[in-house]
Amino acid sequence: MTTSSTKVPERSDIPDERKWDVEAIFADAKAWERAFKNVENQLPNLQSFQGKLTTSAESLYEGLKQRDESGMELEKVVVYAHLKNDEDTSNSFYQGLFDRARSLITRFSASIAFYEPEILSVSEDTLKRWTNEYEPLQLYAHELALLNESRPHVLSEKEEGLLAKASEVTDQAGQAFSMLSDADMTFDSIEDENGNETAVSNGRFIQLLQNKNRKVRQDAFASLYRSYRGHENTLASLLSGQVKRNQFYAETRNYASARAQAMHTNDIPEKVYDQLVTVVNDNLHLFQRYLRLRKKLLQLEELHFYDLYVPLVESEAFDYGYEEAKGEITQALKPLGNDYTTAMTDGLEKNGWVDVHENKGKASGAYSSGAYLTQPYILMNWQDSIDEMYTLAHELGHSMHSYFTHKHQPYPYGDYTIFVAEVASTVNELLLSHSLRQKTESKADKLYLLNQQLEGFKGTVFRQTMFAEFEQMIHQKAAEGEVLTPEALKASYLDLNHKYFGDEIIYDDEIAYEWSRIPHFYMNFYVYQYATGYSAAVALSSKILEEGEPAVEQYLSFLKSGSSDYPIELLKRAGVDMTDPAPIQAAMNEFERLLEQAEEIADDLMATK
Repeated sequence: MTTSSTKVPERSDIPDERKWDVEAIFADAKAWERAFKNVENQLPNLQSFQGKLTTSAESLYEGLKQRDESGMELEKVVVYAHLKNDEDTSNSFYQGLFDRARSLITRFSASIAFYEPEILSVSEDTLKRWTNEYEPLQLYAHELALLNESRPHVLSEKEEGLLAKASEVTDQAGQAFSMLSDADMTFDSIEDENGNETAVSNGRFIQLLQNKNRKVRQDAFASLYRSYRGHENTLASLLSGQVKRNQFYAETRNYASARAQAMHTNDIPEKVYDQLVTVVNDNLHLFQRYLRLRKKLLQLEELHFYDLYVPLVESEAFDYGYEEAKGEITQALKPLGNDYTTAMTDGLEKNGWVDVHENKGKASGAYSSGAYLTQPYILMNWQDSIDEMYTLAHELGHSMHSYFTHKHQPYPYGDYTIFVAEVASTVNELLLSHSLRQKTESKADKLYLLNQQLEGFKGTVFRQTMFAEFEQMIHQKAAEGEVLTPEALKASYLDLNHKYFGDEIIYDDEIAYEWSRIPHFYMNFYVYQYATGYSAAVALSSKILEEGEPAVEQYLSFLKSGSSDYPIELLKRAGVDMTDPAPIQAAMNEFERLLEQAEEIADDLMATK
């Protein structure tokens, strides 16, 4: 099936072999309904453990076991409804199923809300003794250890109840930002390169900044930030409210800071955050060198912020169709061994993992989904391009991580934390880049591929670290009593831009407002994990290519480990210690190596013009 037609097909027009096999979860909606009722009927049984959960080791094990059995079935109910809804979001029947599934999640959570405080009513010594003496309970040893570590930060049952109720109020800043930014804010239309009126939106912003016509880029940039500037007081108030929310929960739960609370959740030492910022700051000269290369290749006298996304070189050599892309990805991932590539190929060719093509009503974008008791599922909206191939490789990384985790871990550890979530997906992308560069002979195409990877560093390491630095900065200012006015936020953000971009760019007035449109600032110290995850992936992919089988065995062991240990320890066993600055510096060294290659090819190409 080709994707050249501008007409969006109906779902029925898509060949079955290009659709995911959701019926592998439930044969039909009737089977889903039976599973839904089964979970629903289990809720009173879960609630019946209240007051009895910690009367003995046996009772605790039985309560946790029944929680997990119901949880596994609930996951299937939710995933089926979610996937069916995303096949056609206009289908009211599956909208209803998905709404009911989400409601069931809430009811399930309410039914087990007493588990954590009731378990913590038992002393740590007693829990350890029970775990040692009652063998079945050893399954939950790591989960109980994590729970024990949270003791200093768990309040009384009454206080916890009040905090739970307060969340509907304290979460309003983030929700209001989303409504304002995504729904209520309007942007002036602009003229495209053909003189046609073109709408500007958050969703289309980067696409417009990739336009070869510089006036289109400049006009889109000005249009978007004109609207954000018009709401600067509201947006500053919302971001200030989010910072105060984070501080309130940290203080209430006896943490030293909002960042300490956020990082304690995954047991990540705060020095990981600080050393990321330090090492990236020490290497900003490399980032600024890349900006000089961008300016040179675009043949611009002045580089502006609206010039940062337009492709440096163009190539039609990489407009891959879906079948060709699968072949390239499979070839690129051969270093990961037969177990990996066989399972992945079976998923792509036999087991219906991927929903490939766009159809009317289908959810946009791409993602990897699935549950502990299901196979992985990948949503795509395929258009023939190298970007789509990279997206597929990325989502396959997530899916294979889930596949190995589900296969080798019991349910309590059958997932993985955000800190490691982007590692497997990025390793796939890096191995794909290596494979493509190895077989590409054209200098222009090599430069295209090198820039693809340099842009990955720019967006995921340098940019996200700058965001992380800003997030820490505004929380620190608020902790010291400074009011986060629009003027204070603009000044802080502009100072950071000057540090990161140096003298290599013109500081358009609009860039001082960029903080006001970044949704991740409402996610409480989340963004640093993009940069650490990317750096870990650079280290792991290099080890795989250089050391072969020993490194592959370590890496596959990491994929199989789920959340069975602390994420820092899991990465250490894979061969990367993120408590040490070395992996971040190694990533910077790799960026420099790629940059040197790009500069050399760019000089050769420009000399021949």
